[in-house]
Amino acid sequence: MGRRPEVFVRQVSMVEGQRLQKITRTAKDPVKLRRAIVVLMSAQGQPAPDIAHLLKVTEDYVRDVIHAFNDRGFDALDPKWSGGAPRRIDEQTRDWICVIARCDPRFLGQPFSCWSLSKLCEYLIAAGYVTTISVETVRRILHERGVSWQATKTWKASTDPDFTTKMRRILDLYDHPPPAGRVLCVDEFGPLNLQPRPGRAWRPVGQPVRLRATYTRDQGVRHMIAALDLSTGKLHYRIRDRKRWREFLSFLKTLRARWPGEHLYLICDNFSPHKHPEVRAWCATNHVDLVFLPTYASWLNWIEAEFAAVRYFALNGTDHRSHAEQDTAIGSYIRWRNQRARPKTGFAIDSKIRHPDYPFKAA
Repeated sequence: MGRRPEVFVRQVSMVEGQRLQKITRTAKDPVKLRRAIVVLMSAQGQPAPDIAHLLKVTEDYVRDVIHAFNDRGFDALDPKWSGGAPRRIDEQTRDWICVIARCDPRFLGQPFSCWSLSKLCEYLIAAGYVTTISVETVRRILHERGVSWQATKTWKASTDPDFTTKMRRILDLYDHPPPAGRVLCVDEFGPLNLQPRPGRAWRPVGQPVRLRATYTRDQGVRHMIAALDLSTGKLHYRIRDRKRWREFLSFLKTLRARWPGEHLYLICDNFSPHKHPEVRAWCATNHVDLVFLPTYASWLNWIEAEFAAVRYFALNGTDHRSHAEQDTAIGSYIRWRNQRARPKTGFAIDSKIRHPDYPFKAA
């Protein structure tokens, strides 16, 4: 029997050659690496027997790789794993499993409010969707289709009848600050207790930071009143023992003194001291507009995210023993933050609140 005719890879361009060379150097999959070497050696003019001898494979394997590369290009280098027994559960049944898992069991006549994997298996068999199925199979099917075990959380919709009007005005102030005015987000942060606060820190494995578990709060609480200047991104604050209308009005006077020639637009929530007659009267005579948030919509106040950062970076993981010590820590963080502050623009650009029909009407 004569020698089989030689098979060579098609002509490889310089770019393809460089790509093959890179794969032979960096590929972590041994199958892809071996196939790339076969193609590269064939492109260099080496016959199939020599390649097979070097890689300790059969000549048929070398020829199959070359033919596959000639037909499909670099896609032929990637292994297509398809081992194992054929699936006994078809795609439609898998879809039904995911639909049932997302249903309330009581809707299907079951006497419980949520599924466990074992209860779900029992129901699928009893309802005739499958003849037999294991808990692990159900778990894998749900995982493959993006269905996971999640905690149920609450949410609160605004009951304000003027929600849309108020929201639009606030978004307009965020997007288009008045030329002769300054937009400030104002709110209270606290109460500032003296107690160990849980947090996180980089530590050696098995050596977490420990805080005392027993403590007494015998020094009272304090409160921080703060304003976020959107034009600069800086936080301005005062820490006081109480947060009555008197403290709030005193803070507004400091803001008025800071920008004496500008009209101030203060975005704040519906906390009663903000609406006190004395506060309203002073604002009316000092070029200060109080822009109130819709009910149950404090998330529209841009300063809320800044408060979260203050809590995370200045308080979490601490155990201050005096208010002076805690106030110093907060002040140090805010000064550090203000040195790096940038103007605040583009509030919730991709949020559904930007949709002209928000809030959406029920069908």
